[in-house]
Amino acid sequence: MTSHPPSTSTPSGPPSDGHPPVRRLKARHRHEPHRVATPLELFFDLCFVVAIAQAGVQLVHAVAEGHTGEGVLNYAMVFFAIWWAWMNFTWFASAYDNDDVLYRIVTLVQIAGVLVLAAGVSRAFEDHDWTAVVIGYVIMRIAMAAQWLRAARSAAPPESTMARRYSAGVLICQLGWLGLLIVPDGGRGWLFLVMVVLELCVPAFAEGGHPSSWHPHHIAERYGLLTIIVLGETIAAATVAVKSGIEENDALGEVLPIAAGGLLIVFAAWWIYFVVPVHSYLRSSRQAFLWGYGHYLVFASAAAIGAGLEVAVEQAVGKAHLSTLAASAAVTVPTAVFLLTVWTLHARHFKVGVAEQLVLPTAALLVIGCTFLGDEAVFLAGIVSALAVAAGVALTARRKERERRTAASAA
Repeated sequence: MTSHPPSTSTPSGPPSDGHPPVRRLKARHRHEPHRVATPLELFFDLCFVVAIAQAGVQLVHAVAEGHTGEGVLNYAMVFFAIWWAWMNFTWFASAYDNDDVLYRIVTLVQIAGVLVLAAGVSRAFEDHDWTAVVIGYVIMRIAMAAQWLRAARSAAPPESTMARRYSAGVLICQLGWLGLLIVPDGGRGWLFLVMVVLELCVPAFAEGGHPSSWHPHHIAERYGLLTIIVLGETIAAATVAVKSGIEENDALGEVLPIAAGGLLIVFAAWWIYFVVPVHSYLRSSRQAFLWGYGHYLVFASAAAIGAGLEVAVEQAVGKAHLSTLAASAAVTVPTAVFLLTVWTLHARHFKVGVAEQLVLPTAALLVIGCTFLGDEAVFLAGIVSALAVAAGVALTARRKERERRTAASAA
């Protein structure tokens, strides 16, 4: 997933009516105009969000029952499998998607794999049975390895070497993941960490001699679309929780502040993420590497906000076995992580001056501080998030006005 100079290969876009059903899988031009997400990619994202939603539901149950540490660990493990498979497909598609029949079929196999994974999430959380999760992940990754082998057949060295390295690295890692099914519970966490490191090293190993092709605007759009879908899932989960709290417990007064605060948090999260044109930042290999990997925290925290809102509602109506402080932290902690991660990955690169740079880190600290404010914690965290957006807009507008006046004076 690193950058490289513009490809000299012929662009291979989606097939028209005159194209055969199976074509060579060749690298697309990095500066191809009008490159946008395809309907297949959007379908892919929606199916992956099914698994994200299942992980969120189980996180809610674990936290509400007082098993926070175990629930967060399981959530992190499941979310890594979902995110890594999604990310690998996304960067591969940006470089090689030719949208022919074979490409579509292999992509649908990957979708089937994530649905198998989603079906096993509850058993992984409740019974420590990771069979379906691992099998679903392996299905996705074997299909991905097949795509890389197909790309290698149409490429000349050193590109073909890069593609074969990807395929070999992915397949070897799957042997380790299958080991999760046989190791004792006490060793599963350590094996998971080892496999995460190995998976993260595959791109660096594969692209050491020849970086893969990818389209900056397309990648930025793909990540943005998944962010939108995850935030939408957060809204949906919170809405269901609020509806249940009102209908089953007649607790409008208790859940309304949580709903209002949660809505402000999600609106602010959307605004903060999309306020900068991040595709213009994705230029070098190092930038792309850090930005793409860092989105694990963006996606995981965005989804966790919805789970936290559900926990806060259940605690407010007396259905959760945890304190107000713990329920508040279930919302404020992922919110603060989201704000800090978005600032670190790309927002800070578009800020000028100390005041603009401090808005999001300060907001994250204030959101954490809201954790200790009792029943109003979530509502006040929403207010802080909204004020962060307002402050950012005001400071940016003031800076641009100064720049306009300076330019006018110089003219």
